Amino acid sequence: MDAFNNLMYGFGIALEPINIAYVFAGVFAGTIIGMLPGLGPISALALMIPITFAMEPSSGLILMAGVYYGAIFGGSTSSILLNAPGVAGTVATSFDGYPMAKKGLAGKALAIAAYSSFVGGTVSVIFLMLVAPLLSKVAVSFGPAEYFALMVLGLTAVVSLSDKSLIKGLIAAVVGVIISIVGIDMQTGTERFTFGSVQLLDGIDFLVVALGIFALAEVFYMLLRGGGGKEAPRNAIGSLKLTRSEVKEIAGPVGRSSVLGFFTGVLPGAGATIGSFLGYSMEKRIAKDGHTFGQGNIKGVAAPEAANNAACTGSFVPLLTLGVPGSGTTAVLLGALLVMGVNPGPMMLTERPDVFWGVVASMYIGNIFLLVLNLPLIPLIAKILDLPKPLLLSLILIFCMIGVYGMSFSIFDLLLLLGFGLVGLGMRLFGFPAAPLILALILGNIMEESMRRALQISGGDWMTFIDKPISLGLLVVAVLSLGLPLLKKRRKKVPPNVAS
Repeated sequence: MDAFNNLMYGFGIALEPINIAYVFAGVFAGTIIGMLPGLGPISALALMIPITFAMEPSSGLILMAGVYYGAIFGGSTSSILLNAPGVAGTVATSFDGYPMAKKGLAGKALAIAAYSSFVGGTVSVIFLMLVAPLLSKVAVSFGPAEYFALMVLGLTAVVSLSDKSLIKGLIAAVVGVIISIVGIDMQTGTERFTFGSVQLLDGIDFLVVALGIFALAEVFYMLLRGGGGKEAPRNAIGSLKLTRSEVKEIAGPVGRSSVLGFFTGVLPGAGATIGSFLGYSMEKRIAKDGHTFGQGNIKGVAAPEAANNAACTGSFVPLLTLGVPGSGTTAVLLGALLVMGVNPGPMMLTERPDVFWGVVASMYIGNIFLLVLNLPLIPLIAKILDLPKPLLLSLILIFCMIGVYGMSFSIFDLLLLLGFGLVGLGMRLFGFPAAPLILALILGNIMEESMRRALQISGGDWMTFIDKPISLGLLVVAVLSLGLPLLKKRRKKVPPNVAS
């Protein structure tokens, strides 16, 4: 009953006309920002800090939160239509969303993404309302050893994301880990894999790799196949309506991924990107038609979209109840709160309930706004596929270049984009999966830091990873998730007469 009363108090704040306007402005701006590859919510929120400085803290956070989850919501559009992820959290959506668009099912893919995002966001808000104080204590119990085990579990997803060849999937994952540790070692100050280049001291930005491997590689692949010329006309949009069987098909993945995404978001350092990959890999493993993932399976769109939006909301748990930002975006939000005179932490629920519950209630409203905004726009947005192929490929190239150059204003990053585009083309031609590389790139740095911190705390004792029940449990699950598919493959190879 307390939770209900608190929520009603929050709605009293969120439903003020000015705050409703802020919710709408935030989600609308976030949706547009999410569609533009390379821009991302971090830079947008950083620019908004001076704007929100003079606002009421609850109104300012409502506006900035709307931009955050609106960007995750809108990022699926460019992933599905152009294979150019608008934000890192929508990379997994492109695995099946883009193949659906190429089949003339862009409208259905965008509709599934919109519905899944709405459900994932709504479910996570309910969880946020009910269990935020309790989950803040769980998040605190995660030390370096537990985070290392969690990242190892995440990396075992390469098995489910590399059907054709486990070896090629592992090679791609190793390359991703190597890319993730390029730059200055933050613990020792040592340069790693920089080859004397000053530009590599800060490392390689994730979106440079993602846009190169996916979007630019697609441009090169189409040109190699002669895709720059004329092509037969096709139905670029398709129907937005979902049949009853399709709704039933995605209901399970959306529900499971929403819960998984939320609890992933609660863990500082995890966030929407890891949540979306975990949701995608989980559904691919348990689905009977898992072998069709990557070819335009609707569950491959629904699962990561539900997970990334749920994780986005879940990331507010450590931010508001512990004062611990779980990602770069929530770090900017933390800075904005401090500028506005609000100190997030365990006492926030009692000292500033207006900020906490006002934001929670605004998320309900924001998710409805996002659904109402995006569904009518789908036919208009999807018309981008009606463009002549040469113009479409040029558009993808321009988006990639603007997105990358806009992050750092560096010509060197454009050269890196070109390099990773060629790497992505080579991976497509020789059958190397891109997903393990991207997943390892995300997890590699966090995994290394967690491992080293755990060993420093334990005095170099490797037993620290199995002494704690949470880390031990996660490592056991990781071993099982890696070993069971291998056993299944070996059993299939054994002829029945030999087995008897």
